[in-house]
Amino acid sequence: MSILLEMAMFPTDKSESKSKEVSEVIKIIRESGASYQLTAMATIIETKTLKEALNLVEKCYSRLEELGCNRVYATLKFDIRKGHENRLKTKIESVEKHIGEVSK
Repeated sequence: MSILLEMAMFPTDKSESKSKEVSEVIKIIRESGASYQLTAMATIIETKTLKEALNLVEKCYSRLEELGCNRVYATLKFDIRKGHENRLKTKIESVEKHIGEVSK
């Protein structure tokens, strides 16, 4: 099974720049061992189970809570597919077969 999770999570009660807090969220994701891709607007994460993805979301929120964030905005999108893996990479390769290399 492959769970692709697109997640954006950041505090709304801190400074205009969110990079410090987002960096803390990315550390949690990186330390989890899950494959991920940081983009300018969100982070795409691939896990093997929905439970693993949801646990990661909870850990990220807990870290922001530890940093004193009193209001957190989060968006979550899931693409759940049985019988597949490594879709973070293969979905891009599939498009590239049709149009050539894309920006990553």
